Amino acid sequence: MAEALNPSLTRRDAARLLGAAAVAALPSGWTAQRADVDALLGKLTLKEKVSLLHGANDPASKGEAGYVPGVPRLGIPELRLADGPAGVRATADATALPAPVALASTFAADLARRFGAVIGREGRALGMDVLLSPMTNIVRVPQAGRNFETLGEDPLLAAALVVGEIRGIQGEGLIATVKHYAANNFENARQTVDVKVDERTLREIYLPPFEAAVKTGVGAVMAAYNHVNGVYAAENRHLLTEILRDDWRFGGWVMSDWYATHSGAPSLTAGMDMEMPFGVNYGGLAAAVTSGKLAESVVDTAVRRVLVQLDRFGLLGGGRPRPSPDPAGGARVAKEIALAGAVLLRNEGDLLPLGRADLADLAVIGPTAASPLVGGGGSARVIPAGAESPLTALRRQAAPGSRIRWATGVDLEGVPVPASALSLRRTQQGTQQGAQQGGAPQAAAQVDHTGAGALPAGSSWTWTGTLTAPATGDYDLRIQGAGGVPSFNGSISLTLDGVKIGSVGALLGGNSSLIATSGGLTNAGRTVRLEAGVAKPVTVAATGIAGTPLQVRLAWVTPQRRQEALREAAALAKGARAALVFAFNEGTEGADRAALALPKDQDPVVAAVAAANARTTVVLNTGDPVLMPWLRNVRSILQMWYPGQEGADATATLLLGGANPGGKLPVTFPARAEDAPTAPAERYPGVGGVADYGEGVLVGYRFYDAKGVEPLFPFGHGLSYTRFQYGDLSVRAAGGGLTVSFTVANTGRRAGVEVPQVYLGSPAGPPVPMAPRALAGFARVRLSPGERRRVTVTVPRRALQYWSDGRWTLAGGRRTVHVGSSSRDLRLRQEVTIR
Repeated sequence: MAEALNPSLTRRDAARLLGAAAVAALPSGWTAQRADVDALLGKLTLKEKVSLLHGANDPASKGEAGYVPGVPRLGIPELRLADGPAGVRATADATALPAPVALASTFAADLARRFGAVIGREGRALGMDVLLSPMTNIVRVPQAGRNFETLGEDPLLAAALVVGEIRGIQGEGLIATVKHYAANNFENARQTVDVKVDERTLREIYLPPFEAAVKTGVGAVMAAYNHVNGVYAAENRHLLTEILRDDWRFGGWVMSDWYATHSGAPSLTAGMDMEMPFGVNYGGLAAAVTSGKLAESVVDTAVRRVLVQLDRFGLLGGGRPRPSPDPAGGARVAKEIALAGAVLLRNEGDLLPLGRADLADLAVIGPTAASPLVGGGGSARVIPAGAESPLTALRRQAAPGSRIRWATGVDLEGVPVPASALSLRRTQQGTQQGAQQGGAPQAAAQVDHTGAGALPAGSSWTWTGTLTAPATGDYDLRIQGAGGVPSFNGSISLTLDGVKIGSVGALLGGNSSLIATSGGLTNAGRTVRLEAGVAKPVTVAATGIAGTPLQVRLAWVTPQRRQEALREAAALAKGARAALVFAFNEGTEGADRAALALPKDQDPVVAAVAAANARTTVVLNTGDPVLMPWLRNVRSILQMWYPGQEGADATATLLLGGANPGGKLPVTFPARAEDAPTAPAERYPGVGGVADYGEGVLVGYRFYDAKGVEPLFPFGHGLSYTRFQYGDLSVRAAGGGLTVSFTVANTGRRAGVEVPQVYLGSPAGPPVPMAPRALAGFARVRLSPGERRRVTVTVPRRALQYWSDGRWTLAGGRRTVHVGSSSRDLRLRQEVTIR
């Protein structure tokens, strides 16, 4: 900008004159002279002040996660806060972007900005004011439920991407909220676990992405559920005041995670400004002030922080016009990131891309080939207007005359439990409108009310009785439905022998699958052991929403059907020239994965297909590392993550050679569960409610390198359909850090993207325990066949330092700079003296 802003200009004026992007780039703590937030604060009653510090019910909900009523008489707007790690979660359809782990695989801050801009525009267009994203907790536990939502295991990578994403979100005028602060690295017992972590590890590993978010001007921070060193994060003065505000000079506001507040005045005094989603604790702040237990100035400080951000984003006094949705633009970005984030893990004999002969007789196996797994579960789940399946996309993109056949391999749907296995009575409780209350129980042969046989909209039913298996074995019991009342715990449920084993539509838990049935029903349940002839008590309950027919089905996958599906897949593969197996896991908020292995007995299916067809490729729709006992028996593996609404088109494009994969792993894949840094129980899930972060700074690849453990796939790994050569390394001191220059050449016959990575080795005899190498910089380079380019990467001074005695200290001496294609594929090296 050629001229400085007039110091008397308010943020609201600036927003109107310059647009949201310019305003959002200003520091979060900046206050314009004429904004006069203090004058506005002085006009608020105590009750009004407190109302701005906690959530409430929205009288006109748009499907948001949280709502804060405004003060209309003073031009303070109501606020709607939407979930949004992979797109805006609201009643209206929104763009379902690839999972953030796919974005992390791009190693591209510019793509992170565009990712954020899609969410920012759509959030504003859909009536939202605050986005509860990005999530930037470091991946520490490889099976943690929300790994798909975050930005990898390396703090430097996560920091670069979170900065880009926040700039994109806030550049569209939506206030971003970086979460979950801090050390919320797994889901099991997240509300209560006490994380024991030393200050150096916090500062070097877990806090850098949050610090970067603050320095780039993020408007809000979300405090986590867990304790950190004995104190809940949402009332942890060291985190919320000493680090966030005193050290980093954060000028925005801190809100709690949902129901993560455990006190009123103590939390507020510690630096937690807003309780969400309701005022269970903060609703009593006015009384605390009136009684003299809390100074009103403490309330004023928190309210001022909120008002400064509203003024900064031009929301006070009538706000700014909202943009119109741009679904086509969102779809373009979604596909670009799905393509860029795909990681080619293995490609023996250059099996991929598939050739014309492969498509002449191609076997496609797996449920996620036919029913797309767009994204992960919980508050990150976004429902798009539509999403094509990979099977459909392959058939659409393949040349005429191609023969592409499908088998499920793993049956997730089953068939309705037959009347011969059930003894049921059905009771109608009535409708939501209160009509038809009661009614005598009636005999029911089955629970299968779908399609034309759906139950009336708004009705409520219960089926009770017994279920008896004809043969002993493991049965996958499923409750499937649609048209249920939106509910935190789900409104269509299955209980067996007194234990709820499935609940359709539950936000957290409930065992709902992210993969719909062929008829579009949500599918929940679990596998249970049933003994032949033993009757088990069973209850199915369903409550429908007005205006939509209520569909309910009780189904099962029998042991016989499970074996039959496996045999069908192997037979199809044996008769084909090539085979694709789509494998999956289902990451979600509220629960960690039970194991690192693929769920639902997928490993035997992959092994059987690979044994039947030597030209087998596995496509992974997973959100984090999985074990691969069949690795050496398959030719190719393409990691697509949860690829968003355009993922099917991107997957087909990559498999058929219309694009070249260039993504890199942002997490390490362990070869065995016991190899993970968090394998000891005291580290995860913890013992006696305490999780000891005893690995210290040796998180992710740092641990594997330090301990000499060979991973299945290392951090930064990713192949291409072409080849890259490195050379001519030069390292020099510059600006307190380093400037690293080298040449990258595309020596293959296809255009492609390479992500050269710069790692800095520890000094000999390090002053504190350090990893052998740590990521210090990276670049993303697109090269045409035969093209050679000089690449320069800046290593910041912070990468040369460690935390000690309350400050950053230079780790000087002779250190080695490595450059390569992954943390284990290091092509160049040069020693340098750090002073």
